[in-house]
Amino acid sequence: RRPTRRTASERLCVFLSPLLIVAPLDGRRRRLCAAAIVLIMDKFTVKVMSNACKMADITNAGVSLVEDIYKKRQPLPTMDAIYFIQPSKENVVMLMSDMAGKKPLYKKAFVFFSSPIARELVVYIREDATVSPRIVGLCELNLEYFAFDRQGFVTDNERVLEELFGDDVNYNKAEACLKVMAARVATAFASMRELPFVRYRAAKSLDANTMTAYRDLIPTKLAAKVWDNLTKYMTSAVDFPQTETCELLILDRSIDQIAPVIHEWTYDAMCRDLLNLEGNKYVHEVSCKTGGPPVKKEVLLDEHDPIWFELRHLHIADASIRLHKKVTNFVTKNKAASFNHSSRESGELSTRELHKMVQSLPQYSEQIEKLYLHVQIAEK
Repeated sequence: RRPTRRTASERLCVFLSPLLIVAPLDGRRRRLCAAAIVLIMDKFTVKVMSNACKMADITNAGVSLVEDIYKKRQPLPTMDAIYFIQPSKENVVMLMSDMAGKKPLYKKAFVFFSSPIARELVVYIREDATVSPRIVGLCELNLEYFAFDRQGFVTDNERVLEELFGDDVNYNKAEACLKVMAARVATAFASMRELPFVRYRAAKSLDANTMTAYRDLIPTKLAAKVWDNLTKYMTSAVDFPQTETCELLILDRSIDQIAPVIHEWTYDAMCRDLLNLEGNKYVHEVSCKTGGPPVKKEVLLDEHDPIWFELRHLHIADASIRLHKKVTNFVTKNKAASFNHSSRESGELSTRELHKMVQSLPQYSEQIEKLYLHVQIAEK
């Protein structure tokens, strides 16, 4: 199957492309001009975007300015705007406000919704004779998941434990939580163009004589809601499969009660426990090339770092051994590095020696900086 993060990234970069063809309200297809573009998002879609793309990807696609839909913005009547927003009534009202009047904020608007929009909101947009001609296209992008990894994503339900498994479960809140979760899971399959067999862990007791707790029915209820969303995609989404192509297995924590209380000793887990990480961002100190005090540098520990990608799921001891081999192999293969390596006989490099190599061998700087970073982290 295609990695979820790559799928999200590709879809986002495609819709940001200045050469994207969209389906406008009048039924015709037009091409977005290759001029500077303003990208407007809400708080949720900002998170979707930041988990899938780097800022460089956005700017390379032609975006010159990123704005928050709920903040006051400077009018840019000569520029086109791309809206990537959730299909809520509040967002649609803000969109209409931006494009209304004699002096709209932007020349044209290309609107991409993160999930399916209600029919009444589409009618609301169409019926405004002033705004409708300025909205060149409406599209459901179906991206409401946070692709934090190549093969993993979350739906950002921060209060799900309380709302679904709390001592005093509010039925309405629990149902609303499951509805949001199911819709977001379904967007992942819509993005990947996959229709799964939906399988789930059934409650142990479903007979008429035994009262079944709400929490025991959660996998059943979630499976039903996910399938309901998927069947809608089957009739509305372009190129969505009509027969099952994969499997979705829905479980709750009762299937594995030990994992939450066992401490992981992987490189990834140890970094998150012992380092002050903000998401995947790590701040460390590096020596100043001019001999001054150390300077702080921000790095991202993600799949774009090949060493992190290779080591993150290894036990910390295995990760340290693998890292040591990498350093030794680098010194062995690069004669210039070996020549500058004061401990070349033993094949071991200290953090300080690695940093000296970065300064003296600019042609190897990217490789050595990565090694230096992870040697420093392993030492901690």
